[in-house]
Amino acid sequence: MLLAYGMFEGARMMMAPARLAVDITRHSMQSPANPLAYSPYARSIAAGCEMFERVTRRYGKPAFGFTHTVVEGQKVQVTERVVSERPFCRLVAFDRAFLTPPTEPQPKLLIVAPMSGHYATLLRGTVEAMLPNHQVFVTDWTDARMVPLLSGPFDLDSYIDYLRDMFAELGPDLHVMAVCQPAVPVMAAVALMEAEDEPHVPSSMTLMGGPIDTRRSPTAVNCLAQERGQKWFEKNTISLVPPIYPGALRRVYPGFLQLSGFMAMNLDRHVTAHTDMFAHLVKGDGDSAEKHREFYDEYLAVMDLTAEYYLQTVETVFVNHDLPRGRMTSRGVRVDPAAIRRCAILAVEGENDDISGVGQTKAALDLTPNLPASRKAYHLQEGVGHYGVFNGSRYRAVIAPRIASFIREMGTGAKQSRPAYLRSVG
Repeated sequence: MLLAYGMFEGARMMMAPARLAVDITRHSMQSPANPLAYSPYARSIAAGCEMFERVTRRYGKPAFGFTHTVVEGQKVQVTERVVSERPFCRLVAFDRAFLTPPTEPQPKLLIVAPMSGHYATLLRGTVEAMLPNHQVFVTDWTDARMVPLLSGPFDLDSYIDYLRDMFAELGPDLHVMAVCQPAVPVMAAVALMEAEDEPHVPSSMTLMGGPIDTRRSPTAVNCLAQERGQKWFEKNTISLVPPIYPGALRRVYPGFLQLSGFMAMNLDRHVTAHTDMFAHLVKGDGDSAEKHREFYDEYLAVMDLTAEYYLQTVETVFVNHDLPRGRMTSRGVRVDPAAIRRCAILAVEGENDDISGVGQTKAALDLTPNLPASRKAYHLQEGVGHYGVFNGSRYRAVIAPRIASFIREMGTGAKQSRPAYLRSVG
């Protein structure tokens, strides 16, 4: 399996002539100089060429692309700024140029993007919904194939170290939102900081569809990890980065393998979506085709994960359940969720989540007996799956406002807020 990456790249290079020929054909079928350009025949040929090009393309990292947001009725400019940079992550801020200072407080919010195959831009909608009321930062993880071996390894302990450094860097009164996979390292980082009585413990953490305890309502993904074990994944998913990339010879879980897994989970849905796009192109329905392009340009853009991080996560989170069983360690130090006494917790779950089952994220509330009930909250969103927990209409209309309300209620870490709802269904 170590040579699979090289075989993949070799096959991609062999496809280059076919891709060039298809591209020339598509442009000729769409050229105004071609008298057949507007005929159903030409549109069908052009549509088939575009589908071939998209299926065989390697998608690059998308941009967030924010230019403006609306704060208290005023349209303000948004610009990206790199706050700090580490080998495997950039800490990015979204600065807003206010014409007049907002009347309401704008809490600092760090959105920790999942390092699970997709780029941080998958959270574009998540970030966009929080921009009007928060000073937003996001973890922009780096594709492992672009990180030279000299930069060293990156595992789950490194992930926790990065988070602790960022929490301290962004100072006091910080609020954290962990989307899916980072729920475990975020909770671990907070627990370690609380145990050491560090001053920059976040005021609150919102855990969204995260695998805190995958023994609860186990999904197909959880069961697969439990059945196969860490050794199987090491043997069947780990490969070496080819010499054509800066991270040459680094052991990784390649993005193209992850993508095949993502697609296989809902293959019929993806086939139908591409069939529909072909029909839209033939009919000349540009708007519908563009919506398809926007979604799949994001969904098909994947990044490699370091082998040590991926395998340690599989073993710690999905096979051994170390955090809920009180056996998780980081750099030899035990991670004790019971040490959390100041950082408020909001657990958010989706009723139809097929990645992190209902109850897995809520477990965080049960693992923190020394955190006052007034600083715990839970929200179960009806009618949404995993993606809907952090994106889409119900996220914008219900979940994002609930998170913003929770952040306002919790204030600083030392402040004891009025009792929060322990369960809400919306």
